[in-house]
Amino acid sequence: MDEKLAVSSAGLRRDLEILDVLAGHGDDLDTDGFGVSWIAQRLGREKSQVSRALRALETEGMVERDPLTRRYRLGWRLFALAARTQQARLVQVSAPILRRLATTFNEDAHLCVLRGDQVLTLVSIPSSRAYHRIWEGVSVPVIMAAAGRSLLADWEPEQVRRLLRAPLPAGLDSAVSDEEQWMADLGHARSFGYVVSDVELDDSPAAVSAPVWDHRGLIAGAISVSVTRLADLTHAHEMGRVIAGTARELSTSLGLLPRAAGAEL
Repeated sequence: MDEKLAVSSAGLRRDLEILDVLAGHGDDLDTDGFGVSWIAQRLGREKSQVSRALRALETEGMVERDPLTRRYRLGWRLFALAARTQQARLVQVSAPILRRLATTFNEDAHLCVLRGDQVLTLVSIPSSRAYHRIWEGVSVPVIMAAAGRSLLADWEPEQVRRLLRAPLPAGLDSAVSDEEQWMADLGHARSFGYVVSDVELDDSPAAVSAPVWDHRGLIAGAISVSVTRLADLTHAHEMGRVIAGTARELSTSLGLLPRAAGAEL
């Protein structure tokens, strides 16, 4: 191995060890961060060496130092990279899962995420039906999207109520027809892992959606499946149980530990 490359790799490994310590494990986890002395002791390294490495990492945004406590914690750049990586993985892993749902139910299946007060469809897998509405890449107000109930399932109730009562852009209906039903739908998503809701933006009678959770136990997206042939609600709830299981499968691929998506699930 080239000597210069070996030295560079060793330096990178030492930096990664520092980041691993800052990430915390079990009792070591501390949201206030850690001091240089503690980090050096933990790694069995010289304090001056660790201090130099931390300053370099801070310059690159990989760590940040609290100006009052002087403790270090993981920096903004790492979180930005993690967010982009998670969304890329979400899209990559979801495609075969959505394809399976579209084939199973012969209905369009979508992966949606929340962007502010809008629902953005990242992936759409069509059924075998001849007519399809194109949603991939389209954003709509969250309160008009079937996936909105799942995407807001971990919000505080008052936050949701404020959003439901906010005016919509010109040309769109400005009120939610039944606020209490909306809140009940959120409760169903939390308790059972899916929700059956009316569809306001196309001619499907209903849709079934389920939240997808990330490794932190936060909602990262939602699976939404159209229901164009709704004979009765029993069928929709049977679909819901399958879709909820599929959403948990996707959540696990994002690092969620089993049974971690809310105590009620």
